[in-house]
Amino acid sequence: MSELVVVQEAWSPFSFGLDSYNEKAVANKQLGGSVDSLSFHALIQEVVKVSRERKSEAVEIKFLRNMLLLQYLIIILEDDFLPRNSAYQENMNWTLLRESLLNMLLGSRKIIYKSFIQDCLCILCDLTFDQTELSSEMSHNSRHSGDLSDGIDTALVLALPEVEKSTCSVLKKLVLMIMELDLSRSMADLQGSTTRADGVRTPAVDIMLEELIYNSDILSSFLQVFDEPKWKLKVIVEYFQKYIPKSSVRTRRSNGQVKDQTFDEVLKCFSNSNSTKSIVKKLSIEVAQLLLAHAFQAYLSLSLQHLPEGSSELKEDVKGSSLAEVCKNLISAFTSLRREDKETEILPFGKEALFTAATILSTKS
Repeated sequence: MSELVVVQEAWSPFSFGLDSYNEKAVANKQLGGSVDSLSFHALIQEVVKVSRERKSEAVEIKFLRNMLLLQYLIIILEDDFLPRNSAYQENMNWTLLRESLLNMLLGSRKIIYKSFIQDCLCILCDLTFDQTELSSEMSHNSRHSGDLSDGIDTALVLALPEVEKSTCSVLKKLVLMIMELDLSRSMADLQGSTTRADGVRTPAVDIMLEELIYNSDILSSFLQVFDEPKWKLKVIVEYFQKYIPKSSVRTRRSNGQVKDQTFDEVLKCFSNSNSTKSIVKKLSIEVAQLLLAHAFQAYLSLSLQHLPEGSSELKEDVKGSSLAEVCKNLISAFTSLRREDKETEILPFGKEALFTAATILSTKS
């Protein structure tokens, strides 16, 4: 087993010490010194703000600079966290993750953790929605400008869409790392490895779910950009659990622990007319279609990830669910939704999911 080697003397752009609020630290930050949790969150908030209301060339240049800086800092967090988390999975030594830069950043009292997660979600959704629109708009402005002094504008036209895309990708890594840290922390909690000094944090998935439920306008953008299948499926299943009758959602194991619902079990809730009516009464049919289609996409991706090397057959079982059964239940779920409102059209993405499910079933008949 390879051991994690931490070079204590290595330089880091982060500083999470207790003296970050003193005058010397403030002066250093103004001169471009180390980044603490407060300034890191401030950087994210600045990206959120400018992404929604940028106008002038000077603002665009600052926006570009901030995104590049944010990318760099997240890469530093990733390089520190991933080997620590990998080592933790092998030896279950919580100290490795407790001392990670990411855990120290999130555990700081200088930031409002819930707001931090909400801001990360905003950037993901805003930049995803804005990339095509921005590229088209700025390209139009560039084509209609004949002044050679507009070279900076041309550079922005070329740079901003790509930098936004890469920022979105890197920020998605940050969110996934936070989720993985939450998962490892829950394991450490069960083993009694955490202490009061570790504090208490609401899992990032719960905060994101709350935001997606109460701000449904960003749901489509989130599902589009958040394409890591394991966590995407988990988010969607837990989203549905907010609307499925409690007796149908979870069961208890003999040891009293709550067993999470699987995607197939969520689909089966739509086979019951009363349950379907209850769901669509609180959740629009369009949103239900969107969630089902994206969940099915994530489910298939997980199946492909578990393919034996050299095999071309989809994995038959993901968390105990038969692939054929999932396909049948998906088609049944969409049929139930149509039954509730016969005038409702199936969304294009929903049609793709249904076509894929039907194709898989035809190959197995």
